[in-house]
Amino acid sequence: MPDQTLAGRKVAVLATDGFEQSELETPVEALKAAGASVEVVSPKAGQIKGWKSHGWGSAVPVDRELASADAAAYDALVLPGGVMNPDALRLEPKAIAFIRHFVTQKKPIAAICHGPWTLINAGGVESKHMTSWPSLELDLRNAGAHWTDREVVVDQGLVTSRKPDDLPAFCAKMIEEFAEGRH
Repeated sequence: MPDQTLAGRKVAVLATDGFEQSELETPVEALKAAGASVEVVSPKAGQIKGWKSHGWGSAVPVDRELASADAAAYDALVLPGGVMNPDALRLEPKAIAFIRHFVTQKKPIAAICHGPWTLINAGGVESKHMTSWPSLELDLRNAGAHWTDREVVVDQGLVTSRKPDDLPAFCAKMIEEFAEGRH
């Protein structure tokens, strides 16, 4: 019998071109396997292109354009990394407002690698225990986070990890926190 831990839960994966391929695809597969309904939300319609190692990866279909996405319709949020993806999203006021909804409503968020960059702009890191790709350490500390170098860190519904190698631990904690709901 398939895992239905997240049955009835709707999860948004906010991304744009340049997302790290495995950091979007692996969590989406894990969420669907746990029974969640998952939508890739992006500022652009159609498809977004992933980044894999040192070059462009595969395209992923966008389920909902950000302009028509209602953050209140989702129970949880995934923020994949890749350098280009969160850097571009930080410049999108609608993306930051979308993320801020999850922060203010205390809905669970899972962010990996460079994904936490957007949380800084959305006011979601102050006093939080977090990890990330090492180059974000100072940015997160300067924004008030308590940064540590561990494969996965959980703080009141916020799940963070450093890199693709951390995906098994990241996905396990993401599902656990998403099942618990609001914190």
